[in-house]
Amino acid sequence: MKVLVIGAGITGITTAYSLAKRGVDVTVIDEENYPAMKTSYANGGQLSVSNSDVWTTVPNLIKGIKWAFTKDAPLLMNPSPSIAKYNWIANFIMQSFTGNAVENTIATAQMGLQARWLYNRIVEEENIQFDLKKKGILHFYKNEEYFEAAKKSCEEIYWRIGEERSILSKKQVLDIEPSLSYASGIIGGTYTPSDMTGDIHKFCVGMERVLRSKYNVKFMYGKTAKPTDADVYDHVVLCAGVKSAEFSKKIGDPLDIYPVKGYSITLEVGNGLEDAPMVSLLDDETKIVTSRLGSRFRVAGTAELAGINYDIRKDRIDPLVKWVRKNFPYISTEHTNPWAGLRPMTPTMLPVVRQCKTVDNVWYNTGHGHLGWTISPATAEMITELILNK
Repeated sequence: MKVLVIGAGITGITTAYSLAKRGVDVTVIDEENYPAMKTSYANGGQLSVSNSDVWTTVPNLIKGIKWAFTKDAPLLMNPSPSIAKYNWIANFIMQSFTGNAVENTIATAQMGLQARWLYNRIVEEENIQFDLKKKGILHFYKNEEYFEAAKKSCEEIYWRIGEERSILSKKQVLDIEPSLSYASGIIGGTYTPSDMTGDIHKFCVGMERVLRSKYNVKFMYGKTAKPTDADVYDHVVLCAGVKSAEFSKKIGDPLDIYPVKGYSITLEVGNGLEDAPMVSLLDDETKIVTSRLGSRFRVAGTAELAGINYDIRKDRIDPLVKWVRKNFPYISTEHTNPWAGLRPMTPTMLPVVRQCKTVDNVWYNTGHGHLGWTISPATAEMITELILNK
């Protein structure tokens, strides 16, 4: 069996791995010249089952409306007209009134649990080096409303699926991560010790080497996949991130996927960074996350609805820099490496893992939104089983 995987980001790489381990002849194609050069390049680094909560709730919708046109808010919407954008927003609003948020979050968290196990197995079997750190993820709160919502989420979702997510006092937060003592106003937090962090780009590059040398997977870079590829291969799996919508439209089965831009900055250890937090953090109110990646400190967050646009806007980077200065005033932000990537988001915030409706040998594994790093190995297993059981 010959399978073409479209996309060499985290979803495509893990899909190729899942198929190749079962003896399938796999080829991966990507428009870039190297693996993981778009969304899978410089994300927040968190493998975060504890951050599986979907955004499709009425309270989040109200917050989003307030934020949408404020430049330094967690969410920004470009008001330029776009049918795709307004259709996606309309469907997102509809999803927010369905009452499916808890059910969808549980489904996402369960994929994350499976993916976490798979990552640990990959590390053991393939010896991939990607600055993996197993120190958990600490959510901290300065706002009572957000803290109460987190407590409710623990009870309704994470404890139900057996995930260890503890509710902490301010003292317990500072005991886990002493560097937060400079961050004024903390009232409590939650901690998931089994969550992890790692460099997504390093992982994909390392996996590509393993796929080539151990599993004879072929890679074609600098090339664009075409619908006619389905005539050449037994199966085609679309893992093309935000480009998935364009490809699916060409084959008459359009996917409702819209690019939601996120930003990050990366600081090198030094100039105070030796005392930067070692535990991965998530500030739920600002939607900003941090990770220690070897000798680097990654800070990421924000969401922007601006279509296929990779421009790095200073007014969206500034909130990340200001957040560092506010919470960790001893860290120098003189030299920062900014980045922007596009998350492929569906209105339900669930990935699309299924067979194409119009072309029998085309399959979808895409639309992972901001959790591609967290859940991709699980959806790779799902789509592999669907193909092999066809």
